[in-house]
Amino acid sequence: MKIKTKSKKVNKAWLNDHINDPYVKLAQKEGYRARAAYKLKEIDEALGLIRPGHVVVDLGSTPGAWSQYVRRRLSPAGAAAGELNGVILALDLLPMEPIEGVTFLQGDFREPPVLASLEAALAGRIVDVVVSDMAPNLSGIESADAARISHLVELAIEFSLAHLKPEGALVTKVFHGSGYSQLVKLFKETFRVVKPIKPKASRDKSSETFLVGIGPKARA
Repeated sequence: MKIKTKSKKVNKAWLNDHINDPYVKLAQKEGYRARAAYKLKEIDEALGLIRPGHVVVDLGSTPGAWSQYVRRRLSPAGAAAGELNGVILALDLLPMEPIEGVTFLQGDFREPPVLASLEAALAGRIVDVVVSDMAPNLSGIESADAARISHLVELAIEFSLAHLKPEGALVTKVFHGSGYSQLVKLFKETFRVVKPIKPKASRDKSSETFLVGIGPKARA
């Protein structure tokens, strides 16, 4: 019974923090599906990654807040609907409610047929920016979780190397802890410019941070 009581307290505390979160309120006001939109917004505004005319791939897109942000960036008027100057492809294991102008594919990015479908949807277009908010279901076993996280990041890097323009960028979510330094090393080996960013919209208690790689190096 004590465990249940503690769990209820934790849930209540989280819910209270969530309701009073300024980014949650802002997302509701501005029509974003999740506060995560402001993480990508802060990264983009700091580095100027996403511009009208771009081809952008959103990995781990559900519920769609990052695709919504990209869609507004590619709109001449910054609008959530109407004219769109660019291409947005989104992919997630879970379903996603439609977003005007966004092509959504449902499937597991780790499976070759799903990757092939995404590549087919690109129809030969070169990608300007890949954004990845992919994260595995965490087990609480640090070594196993680190391996799962690293695998998803490595897949995003492989995809980026195959499809990004020479000056293109990859934004991917990672977590501080086991395996983090190895991922930073991998980014530095893969991209000419590497920037770790912890956006203000990322909760202080969260170990999540983001690695941005710009300008994939030519393969040896």
